[in-house]
Amino acid sequence: MKSIKSFIGLKVYLTFISLIFLNSCKKDTPVENAVATDYSIASHWLSIPSIVYPVDIFYLYPTAWSNSDSLPYICAIDDTSMLRMAPQSFAKQATAFETIGNVYAPFYRQYNNSAVNRMNGIAGIPTMDGTAAFDYYIRNFNHGRPYIIVSHSQGSNVASFILSSYMAVNPEVYSRMIAAYIIGFPITKEYLAINPHLKFAKDSVDLGVIISYNTESSVMTITNPVLYGMVGEVINPINWRTDETLATKEEGLGSLLPQMPNPLWTSVPQYADAQIDTTRGVLVCTTADKVYISSINAAAGFTGIYHSFDIPFYYYNLRQNAATRTNKFLNK
Repeated sequence: MKSIKSFIGLKVYLTFISLIFLNSCKKDTPVENAVATDYSIASHWLSIPSIVYPVDIFYLYPTAWSNSDSLPYICAIDDTSMLRMAPQSFAKQATAFETIGNVYAPFYRQYNNSAVNRMNGIAGIPTMDGTAAFDYYIRNFNHGRPYIIVSHSQGSNVASFILSSYMAVNPEVYSRMIAAYIIGFPITKEYLAINPHLKFAKDSVDLGVIISYNTESSVMTITNPVLYGMVGEVINPINWRTDETLATKEEGLGSLLPQMPNPLWTSVPQYADAQIDTTRGVLVCTTADKVYISSINAAAGFTGIYHSFDIPFYYYNLRQNAATRTNKFLNK
């Protein structure tokens, strides 16, 4: 009975998402795009791991599709640029968690980089695919194991919908979630207020919680476009506090950074500090080399936005924290 109820809940939710998408797009958008990707096809997965750990990681990568025009809105599931770029995001983000759990990562159709109706666009096809992938993972791969959700940027926008809608109708699935690292997209007080089944992290060991932040320089001169004008809840990924207590770089466990001109990402000890700005709802890093980071930052043209480094700056602290929360969950 529970599985039938959860299936009906998913079907209603996916129908709702398709209506959002169709209403938010132009008339020349193909209606058939409102059908979720088939995740029984192995090529629609970036990673289907061997089972090594008693815990899983479900990972949704950030925008990996290079298109800044208003049309098309959505890339194909086999878009060559996405298939090329998504593994690069996996290498500098998901690998932080690969010592903790078995990392599952679906490909999903993404909304483009244009500023036109972006929030509504991501709520459509990308969220439909992300939800379908997560549901397929739960039904076919997970086998009742506890799990962690990890996501960044557009992936975190999608994950926020999975948390708000899928988890609401699947409380048993939610009860096995160790934590959700929803990074690079604001999780606001308003979002939490309308989703009372969700809670934001308050320390380094609480379970079933959302961890989120967006990283900036201390000398930002513009409103961070990554935030969509929202003020997010923030937890410091070094000292795991939610106030403005500074965590120095010496307290950090190290970062993962590219060593230009060689683009290979390698470990760098004690690189990034972290301090929350509660007014702006961001995490501030003062010790990074702004010029160097901006030269390789995906948020090109915006000096001081460390969006592409949200996870790499705090790579080893996130790994340690995921291990801490996992051990507590397994031993509770």
